[in-house]
Amino acid sequence: MDMYSVVKENPILAILRNIPLEYTVDYAQAIVDGGVSFFEVALNSEHGLKQIAILRDHFGEKCMIGAGTAISVDLAKAAIDAGAQFLLTPGTPIDVLQYCAKKDIMLLPGVFTPGDVATSLEFGYKTMKLFPAGCTPKGYLKALKGPYDEANYIAIGGVTIDNINDYFKEGYMGVGIASNLIPPSVLKDENWGLGASYVRKYVSRIKR
Repeated sequence: MDMYSVVKENPILAILRNIPLEYTVDYAQAIVDGGVSFFEVALNSEHGLKQIAILRDHFGEKCMIGAGTAISVDLAKAAIDAGAQFLLTPGTPIDVLQYCAKKDIMLLPGVFTPGDVATSLEFGYKTMKLFPAGCTPKGYLKALKGPYDEANYIAIGGVTIDNINDYFKEGYMGVGIASNLIPPSVLKDENWGLGASYVRKYVSRIKR
């Protein structure tokens, strides 16, 4: 399976950042119950590596668990050792792209400029995350696709329940959502059923 196939099958990427360790499984299970089984665990979270291992152990092959903010080869190696099935970077660190390409590791490199896209394509990565997507003007993706029509993108940054479908209309094949997916109040109250209902609302808004 390649990254394009994964994103095509899973248009919403749930991003876990700074989720308390004790809530890891309940929080992720609420997201799965809501219809999303594609996860990024941010490595700059305090317990990121441990949470990857916990989620892989809990869900097995039922979910795709990736590691985000893989900004160095050492972090990339640690994430893979913890069980991450794919990696994400906020930019295009050459050493990480080289390492992942050499080891045949699935990667969503972070891009924002035409130069970033060119770098990702150079290493064979045609599916990328555009970050921060919420800072781009209308029509930016279409312009970016002009010289690079073989590239595909997932939008991360600024996605909400009100604008999620706009990203798909723009031409993104997926979106990544962090704290907007389940409100912090739900986490605080441990109301996982309500959390799942929020996720379902996002899923229901997608029209591809």
